[in-house]
Amino acid sequence: MKQIIEIHLSNPIHLMSQMRIAGIDEAGKGPVIGPLVVCGVACSGNMIKKLSEIGVRDSKKLTSDKRKKIAEKLKKMLDWEVVVIHANELDRMMGGKTVNEILKDCCVQIISKLDPDVVYVDSFDVRPERLAGELEKLTGKKVIAKHRAEEEPIVAAASIIAKHTRDDIIEQLKEKYGNFGSGYASDAITRRWLEKKLMSGKIPDIVRKKWKTLDRIKQKSLWDY
Repeated sequence: MKQIIEIHLSNPIHLMSQMRIAGIDEAGKGPVIGPLVVCGVACSGNMIKKLSEIGVRDSKKLTSDKRKKIAEKLKKMLDWEVVVIHANELDRMMGGKTVNEILKDCCVQIISKLDPDVVYVDSFDVRPERLAGELEKLTGKKVIAKHRAEEEPIVAAASIIAKHTRDDIIEQLKEKYGNFGSGYASDAITRRWLEKKLMSGKIPDIVRKKWKTLDRIKQKSLWDY
């Protein structure tokens, strides 16, 4: 199912008096196990400097503990919105849309909630200018989409909350389903876990069945077993 954590306004009167800048990033687009998480954050322009001061940077460059600490601070400082799409719901949605189209829908939903003046988006489209144009038409907001947008503190902040949210969910899933590693196809632990599930004939709903990874492991299993 798709979960939406509602927006939290820290100081709406103050923010409304200044330009609002938002950043959007995702965590979990590629793995075969677990949810897709999209996060947007927004604040007044004069708060951007404070983000760097508390250690905000690309979430992939931070440890899990550091992400958690910074994420907790960010949720108190910023307006934020998180959309979580679990694997079985993502499979259902992909019956009619691509992952990029689903991500675009999430961006539109987040932008409508945060209502910023300007939005920075870490581009999931190979052509960032195309994504920016489409989002501008759909939202009426100024959108700047680019690759490696985590270099912008506002996008890095969204990246941290998205990654921390997904990390928490993954740990909860491991308590129930055992250690499946990172959930990425490149992870040997993940591949072995998937092979065991395929052999048992029981593939949990936390696995994205639309992913080609599963088909490749099925073919490998036929040869190995």
